[in-house]
Amino acid sequence: MKKTAIILGASGLTGGLLLKKLLIDDRYDTIKLFSRSRIEGLPNKVQQFIGNLLDLNQFKNEFTADEVYCCIGTTAKKTPDKKRYKDIDYGIPVAAAKLAKENGISTYLVVSAMGANKKSNVFYNRTKGEMEQDVVNQGIPNTSILRPSLIGGERDEQRTLEKIGLVIFKAIQPLFIGPLRKYRIINADSIAQAMLNLANTTSNTDVIITSNDIEQLAKRNLN
Repeated sequence: MKKTAIILGASGLTGGLLLKKLLIDDRYDTIKLFSRSRIEGLPNKVQQFIGNLLDLNQFKNEFTADEVYCCIGTTAKKTPDKKRYKDIDYGIPVAAAKLAKENGISTYLVVSAMGANKKSNVFYNRTKGEMEQDVVNQGIPNTSILRPSLIGGERDEQRTLEKIGLVIFKAIQPLFIGPLRKYRIINADSIAQAMLNLANTTSNTDVIITSNDIEQLAKRNLN
């Protein structure tokens, strides 16, 4: 039986790459996108639900699937207001996990961040850590939390300082060996592929998946 997947954040870098993979994956016959705006030119395989994601409960009846992929995330630069930031990076993933649990969805995957720590003094790291904890608290059987390091890839929007940072960071990649491998830049395509592989295997038992393990999971051949 073919499957249905939900994507939150399909207009972003990782979510967009994941959508492309799901579109050509014969294991899925329905992909549901929940977003603020419509993505044009998608095939009939895709169902789009447009609205305010800060009120996911409005989609309660439509929020049914085999798997949920949550690729939602903002940045301090794009969302300097801390309350708004928490509403997005904590509120949406947790609300989605609650709906998934309520509607009997057994697989939930969410992109977090390497520094996530609910006890951190850094607001952004603490927000991610609190999100992770409350997602886990839902008790969804197949929960995976991915903690990538700095994410590389071609974005639609221009982020000049981020691009400069990536160039510098790439230059020192050879220094990140052994325990430091988790700090290496990870391509968004690897994150998307790792999520897809995780959703289609039962061999991984780790809930928290660090950046270097994401790379290994992306290379796993499930065929």
